[in-house]
Amino acid sequence: MIHAFGDYELDTGRFELRHRGAAVPLEPQVFEVLGYLLRHHERLVPKDELIAHVWPERYVSESALTNRVMAARRAIGDSGAEQRLIRTVHGRGFRFVGEVQRRDAVGPVDDGERPAPPEQAIRFCIAPDGVRVAYATVGAGPPLVKAAHWLSHLEFDWRSPVWRHWLTGLSSRHTLVRYDERGCGLSDWDAADVSLEAWVRDLGAVADAAGLERFPLLGVSQGGAIALTYATRHPERVSHLVLYGAYARGRGQRRYAPHELEKARALLPLIELGWGQDNPAFRQLFTSLFLPDATAEQARWFNELQRVTTSPHNAARNWAAFNAIDVSGLLPRVTVPTLVLHARDDAVVPFEEGRSLAAHIAGARFVPLEGKNHILLETEPAWPRFLAEVHRFLAA
Repeated sequence: MIHAFGDYELDTGRFELRHRGAAVPLEPQVFEVLGYLLRHHERLVPKDELIAHVWPERYVSESALTNRVMAARRAIGDSGAEQRLIRTVHGRGFRFVGEVQRRDAVGPVDDGERPAPPEQAIRFCIAPDGVRVAYATVGAGPPLVKAAHWLSHLEFDWRSPVWRHWLTGLSSRHTLVRYDERGCGLSDWDAADVSLEAWVRDLGAVADAAGLERFPLLGVSQGGAIALTYATRHPERVSHLVLYGAYARGRGQRRYAPHELEKARALLPLIELGWGQDNPAFRQLFTSLFLPDATAEQARWFNELQRVTTSPHNAARNWAAFNAIDVSGLLPRVTVPTLVLHARDDAVVPFEEGRSLAAHIAGARFVPLEGKNHILLETEPAWPRFLAEVHRFLAA
């Protein structure tokens, strides 16, 4: 649904606010506040009702709500003094007083007719430092936990031809539990701590909230470092460890030639300057690295995923934190059965990083996959090989 008012549109399907067609970055809680006021613009929304919607499983003070309302006003060119669009009724609540028109949203064209995806249940848990982490469960059978990685959105991923087959394939034999990384997707965007330690604690919070005692753990890309760190600290809870396109050393910790290091550093300002622009030119660079064999439709979806998943500031913070990862000293301490898979010509994480993981984890099985894509696409031969290897390994 699109809620149009003045020169603005709030698109609930794409999870974005647009001003004259250009995207306006919004934190998830601010988006929820604005969206709820727009949906109920015909009436006054009491403070308690708005708090219960935005923070359903967490006690917060009225000041937290006031701050989100102020941010929503700034995003749509309003202010507390003017209150042209969002009006405060003191002691009672808020009301959106602008004229609102609604229409059905039209997202990117899908790549063929698809059956409706399985229904997932989205919930929230609270990390030890108070950050709200969104997690989802889907499927049936024994659990499989997928550690968070960069650029995920619990709802947007289901419609994406880049990730949809991952979710349906992994949940075909398991109850798939996955979550959005702090600063991304439906999780809180305003997290102060962005670090490996915080990511590992988030994984533990999700596992606890989902009521899981022992489970297999899948780590994709930088999610691999999170997964193997958790597995070394809690071997009694991890039954199997699967690592795909993963690494122990971030870009800043690898032995690169000087010109390669310069190229790695040059990506950071590109994220900061171009990530949030409506023009996808900057994001297309990352799409070409992650998915060199993507179709035009798949590339368009991945460009969109980058934009709706997080803000330019958070994208740059996470990218810098990923580059600083080094868990190579933990590899000899991994004691759970481990499967490592890696695409030979991966341009994001070198093939050698996958080989190094398998070589330093005792008893790890290594499966090289033919292909260039960092995220395996449904149409490439490596995808069914990957899925078959994972299912076989988890069934053993």
